[in-house]
Amino acid sequence: MRRNACLFVAISLLSGFGSGAMALVAGLWVLDLTGSTGVAALTGLCVYAPVLAGPWLGALLDRAPRRPLVLAVNLALAAALLTLFAVRGPGQTWLVFAVSCAYGVSYALIDAGETALLPSALSAAELGAVNGWRSSAQEGMKLVAPLAGAGLYAWHGGHAVAVLSAAMPILVAVLYLAVRLNRTPTERPARPDHGLRTGVAVLAGQRTIRVPVLLAGVSIAMSGFVTAAVYAIVVTDLRLPTTFLGVLASAQGAGSILGGLVVGRLLTRRGPVAVGVAGTLLFAAGCLARCLPWWQGTIAGAVVAGVGLPWTLVAAVTAVQTHTPAALLGRVAATANTALFGPLVVAIPLGSAAVRLGGRPPLLAAAALCAIAATAFARDPWRLSNTTHRPHRCSAANDHSRQRSVSG
Repeated sequence: MRRNACLFVAISLLSGFGSGAMALVAGLWVLDLTGSTGVAALTGLCVYAPVLAGPWLGALLDRAPRRPLVLAVNLALAAALLTLFAVRGPGQTWLVFAVSCAYGVSYALIDAGETALLPSALSAAELGAVNGWRSSAQEGMKLVAPLAGAGLYAWHGGHAVAVLSAAMPILVAVLYLAVRLNRTPTERPARPDHGLRTGVAVLAGQRTIRVPVLLAGVSIAMSGFVTAAVYAIVVTDLRLPTTFLGVLASAQGAGSILGGLVVGRLLTRRGPVAVGVAGTLLFAAGCLARCLPWWQGTIAGAVVAGVGLPWTLVAAVTAVQTHTPAALLGRVAATANTALFGPLVVAIPLGSAAVRLGGRPPLLAAAALCAIAATAFARDPWRLSNTTHRPHRCSAANDHSRQRSVSG
C-alpha cells in the first residue's frame, strides 16, 4: 500500500477517534450541567445542522488552496475545543453547543476537502480500496472512541476529553503536511458559480454520480428513521435490557468494518452504481431481519445493515471523486454530503413520531422504500438531454500512468 494511502487511513483513525470521543461526552457534559436529557440531545443536532450549508461551504474549497484550508480548519477545530476549559458550570453550557457546531462545520469542510485532495494523491486503482479502508477505520473508531471518551470523562472530567480531542486534529494536520500531492488543480471556473446550483447540476447531470448519491441518501436517511424503532424492538417487543443496544451497535460496527474491507474490490469489478444498489438492498434486508421476533435475528440484521450502509456511502463518494471536474470537486463533494446527511435532520424526528405505531411498521416502511429506490434507481430511466455531462477525468488522468486521485 502506498505512502499516501497509509497517511489517509491514519488520518481517518485519528479524526474518528477525536470526534467519536467528544460526540458522546458533549451530550454527557450538557446533561450533567443542565440535568435535561432534551437539552443534551441538542448537541447532536448542532453537529448535523451545518451539513445543510455544505454546498456554500464547499465552494470555499474551490476558490482557495485546498490543503492549506483543510489544515486551517483542523487547527481552528483544535483551538475551539480548548475553549471548553472555560466551562465551569451551567452558565457556560453554550460553549459546548458552540464547539458541537464547530465540529459540524469542520465535517462539512474537511469531508469535502478530502474528497477534493485524494484525487491529487492516489491512483485510480487505489480509489475504491482506500475509501473502503477509511470507512472501516472510521467504523472501528466508533466502537472504541465513545467508550474511551466516556471513561476519561468519568475519570478526569470534560476538560481532559477536550485536550484529547484537540490533540487529534493537530496530529491530523501534521499528517496532511506529509501527504505528497501529484498535482495541484489549476482549473478554475471562468466566473464565480453558485455553490448549490453548480453542485446540483453536476450531481444531476451524470447517472454514475446521481444514482449512487441518491441510493446512499435514501439508505442513510432510513438508518436515522429506524433508530427509534430499533429501540422499541429491543425494549418493548423483545423485552431486553437497554444495554442490549450496545450489542447491536457493536454488531453493526463489525459489519461496517467487514463491508469497508471488501467494498474496494467490488467497486473495481462492478462499479459504483451496482455497489450502491447492492448496499441499499442489504440495508433493506437488515431492516427486515430486525423485525424477527428473536434477538438473534436482530443481531444478524444489525450486521447485514452494517455491511450495506458503508457500501452505499463509499460507492457515492467514489462516484463523486471519479466523475467530477477537478475544479468543482469541493462544491460537488459538499453538495453530495448535504444530499447524503441532510435528510437525517428530518428523518430522525419523523422516525421518533412513527414509532408510536410500534417498532416493526417503521422498519418495514424503511425496507420497502430502500427496495423501491434500489429497483428504480438501478434502472434509472431519467435522462437529461441537455445537462448530461460526460464522465470528467481529473487532470491527473493525463499522466502516462493514467492516474487519478481518490478522496474520502
